[in-house]
Amino acid sequence: MKLSRSKESDTEYIAVSARDKKYKVVNPFSEDLKINSKKIDIKIFDDENGFTYILYKRKKYLVEIVEKSQNKYTVLINGVSYNFTIETPISYKRKKYLEKNKSKSKVELVGAPMPGKIVEILVDPGTKVKEGEALLILEAMKMQNEITAPAAGNIKKIFVRQNDIVNKEDVLVEIVK
Repeated sequence: MKLSRSKESDTEYIAVSARDKKYKVVNPFSEDLKINSKKIDIKIFDDENGFTYILYKRKKYLVEIVEKSQNKYTVLINGVSYNFTIETPISYKRKKYLEKNKSKSKVELVGAPMPGKIVEILVDPGTKVKEGEALLILEAMKMQNEITAPAAGNIKKIFVRQNDIVNKEDVLVEIVK
């Protein structure tokens, strides 16, 4: 998910998911949060033990910022990992322009989104995969995360084995589109 400030106001942002679904977010750091022009009742608070929670629709969700590197964040909400960037309007436009005008590579490298241990490999070299299909399971912070194919194609090479320890952004799988 990407978050970028829109032109209309200093308190408006556009959040863009990995699948390019866009959400207009107004006043994300105030009491009156609006998403797509609808007021959303969300509270963020810390408990007496120092844990941070989001209260949304009368349900409490445990939140932890796992990693922050420049404008990239990994956030764990109730054990599910979410990656996103926060963009300025200029950097967001530049990124969109570069994406639109870059030459399309026939090879897609799948990197580790976080450090962890490879628990299970679900594909073999030569396997035909669809976009979003599970490739392997990466265990991080006692949670198992499904690593999925960012594009459809054939698995050319798998760079890891079961029980391997990987660092963030290590190449795990190569897919030929």
